[in-house]
Amino acid sequence: MFFSRTSRSSEHGDKIESASPNAVHTRRHSKRFWLLLLAATILIIGLGLGLGLGLGLRNTGDDDDSNDSDDSNSSNTLPSGNTTTIGVNGTFWQPQAGATWQIVLQQPIHTFTPLVSIFDIDLFENNASTISHIHSLGSKVICYFSAGSYESFRPDTKDFVSADYGNELKGWPGEKWLDTRSENVRAIMKKRLNLASEIGCDGVDPDNVDGFVNDSGFPLTNTTALDFLHFLADEAHRLKLAIGLKNAGDLVGQTTGFLQWVVNEQCLQFKECGLYRPFIEAGKPVLHIEYVSEKGNNDVNTRTREEICGQPAEEGFSTLMKKASVDEWTETC
Repeated sequence: MFFSRTSRSSEHGDKIESASPNAVHTRRHSKRFWLLLLAATILIIGLGLGLGLGLGLRNTGDDDDSNDSDDSNSSNTLPSGNTTTIGVNGTFWQPQAGATWQIVLQQPIHTFTPLVSIFDIDLFENNASTISHIHSLGSKVICYFSAGSYESFRPDTKDFVSADYGNELKGWPGEKWLDTRSENVRAIMKKRLNLASEIGCDGVDPDNVDGFVNDSGFPLTNTTALDFLHFLADEAHRLKLAIGLKNAGDLVGQTTGFLQWVVNEQCLQFKECGLYRPFIEAGKPVLHIEYVSEKGNNDVNTRTREEICGQPAEEGFSTLMKKASVDEWTETC
């Protein structure tokens, strides 16, 4: 129904004419036209905004994909067999099971071939320059020190007091077991860890933590050994240093979770390799040494190699054949 107004007189007597049907119809068409035009304009603007927003989001997504790809391509890649772990106390290095390695102790290292992913070297016999050179080769550095014994030739021996050390280690004249419960001993070990951090070591190899199964002269136990290892690990991780177990097969089950590897000596000879398998099962390396004859620098003979290499008990281990002097000479399986 079209709207119409009746004719009425104004208070001044002027007659107000009602709109004709044609005029109303024309105005209504005009109104409909403008409404349609406005709706069409809004629709076009909406489509334009939607298309633009969609393209913008798509481009943003493409940029994100591109950035992810760039990050992936430009990320620092650690040497083969190495990963990084974020722990409670910070980020530290976690080598993988099967990593290649070399170990040289109680002397500076000079030879870096064959190139391996890990060099285990003496903390006190090497400096930051040597470690920087190893890093330039793409390898990681573990710094060795004895955490559980007193060695008279080390530069910090004056820091120990007589109450800190007890009985001699069998076969190692002048080296004595330490009381690893001692606050003074632990303070000295903190200094050694700080030194390792300062010169650029990636991890540490604390030796002789198994005084509890030896005649140390102190009432050391499995519990005191674990407490000492937790202390060392906490301090090392705080400094972003990785840390491993040394021998001490009795502690493997209780240390695999918070230590990054185990260094073992002669588990084949003593038929103990099975003790260290939990590290392999956790994806962490067993850095394994079997000692061979000291005679000359000749290659290991076939028989000895067969006795050491390829044994089921050491499957997945990173096995080296070394002399007891632990110099640069080495053979691998």
